[in-house]
Amino acid sequence: MVADGLSVLFCGINPGLMTAASGHHFARPGNRFWPVLHLSGFTSRQLRPDEQDELLAYGLGITNVVARPSARADELTREEYLEGGRLLTARVERLAPRWLAIAGVTAYRAAFDEPKAVIGPQERTIGTTRIWALPSPSGLNAHWSTAAMAEEFARLREAAGVERRAEA
Repeated sequence: MVADGLSVLFCGINPGLMTAASGHHFARPGNRFWPVLHLSGFTSRQLRPDEQDELLAYGLGITNVVARPSARADELTREEYLEGGRLLTARVERLAPRWLAIAGVTAYRAAFDEPKAVIGPQERTIGTTRIWALPSPSGLNAHWSTAAMAEEFARLREAAGVERRAEA
């Protein structure tokens, strides 16, 4: 779900099995993407995965680094990540969002061969598009609380110049 000229193009690692079956990004109930997106002020209410098309009205889009579904991201190969990074780069060059936000610093490191990358804005750009590595919202990522993740997403929202969306 992408379009030209987005404020932020969010990028998951790859579709989980539930996402692949439903056709909706971050569809697994334990995934915190949708709650965090709302808590950080990107959306005026918490969207459901089946409402992902509404992101376009907020100037947001969503895609993945690797297209192949898997139960866990650690099932992906280094080659899949690197090829995904090449394909993602081409997509970003074509769409030119202001920011590419990769939800998973490990995926960013693997796809762009940046082994020392940390959470936050990156030095690398794709054309005029800036890149931000976010923590993975997967329920398997126990290192980040929902509140801390929402704070990091809010830092991105502010850097992207996206107005905080009040409750609807």
